[in-house]
Amino acid sequence: MERILTYPQAILEATKNEMSRDESVVVMGQGVDDPKAILGTTLGLLEEFGPQRVFDTPLAEDGMTGVAIGMALGGLRPIQTHIRMDFMLLAMNQIVNMAAKMSYMSGGRLNVPLVIRSMIGKSWGQGPQHSQSLYPMFMNVAGLKVVAPSTPYDAKGCLIAAIRDNNPVIFIEHRLLYYQKGPVPEEDYTVDISKARVLTEGSDITLIGVSSMAVECLRAEKFLKEVGLQAEVIDPISLNPIDIETIIKSVKKTKHVVIVDNAWVQAGFGSEIISRLWENGLSSEVKVKRIGFAATPCPTTPTLEEHFYPNAKGIASFAYAMLRPKEKAWEPSTKLEIEEIEFKGPF
Repeated sequence: MERILTYPQAILEATKNEMSRDESVVVMGQGVDDPKAILGTTLGLLEEFGPQRVFDTPLAEDGMTGVAIGMALGGLRPIQTHIRMDFMLLAMNQIVNMAAKMSYMSGGRLNVPLVIRSMIGKSWGQGPQHSQSLYPMFMNVAGLKVVAPSTPYDAKGCLIAAIRDNNPVIFIEHRLLYYQKGPVPEEDYTVDISKARVLTEGSDITLIGVSSMAVECLRAEKFLKEVGLQAEVIDPISLNPIDIETIIKSVKKTKHVVIVDNAWVQAGFGSEIISRLWENGLSSEVKVKRIGFAATPCPTTPTLEEHFYPNAKGIASFAYAMLRPKEKAWEPSTKLEIEEIEFKGPF
């Protein structure tokens, strides 16, 4: 019988696995010892591993990230949590100028095996300063790995791989993914954080969704089936490095691609994918479309949020227009529940 876990349960299991296996793994950050345990992702860690390995930190992102880097240089493998990616901006000097460059500047003699867990996305009207997805900034920094798994299976495997990696890894979690469930093996395993995953195979169009947008693309794929169109859905998982080979293989087949960012489109993940497709000689034969946040700061009210964030119906409508440009505009009329688009494999 398949063992089903939620996304936060998968993160918690990966963390416990590595803390039990390796005494150098520590967890630090705001709220890690709180009763709510960062939506359950650090639940019970303090009781099991003690306050020397699981501890809360003050509102001092720059200083505490420096502490985490020092711990990593001293032989530990810290997992630092930033409950909102927005406030990683306060630690940019530590992340960009210290963690990312230490190995290079030391000729490989020093390593910073640091995992920074960072949460993105809307929830209950977070507004302009608490909803930003700033991962394109980190994608631009040599020395940082950036991953954003969308399934519980990949969340566990990617986090284990990130903890064991000798480089700093930004591990991105979208709040809406916390409601996802899926099969997760009990044993420890790693997922190659440099590889994308094809979630569904199709021949008409390629849909690429970052983090929770992979889920929206899976919804869009089901909508498109209603009008006889087959979409191939790709979860890139790794944003730096990018598995461009998997994407090229799909796009050569479909000749159409929609890239759905979990951020603003300017200078974003979608821009990078299109540039690489062009560099690989696909410019004349492929139709492309980028979708992402509206070009404004995030609104606070749910009504306006609906116009700010991409969604499955919009993705499906864009895809339909690309594939059938001479037909009138189409929008799906049905609604899909979360259970209908949870990814079940294969792995």
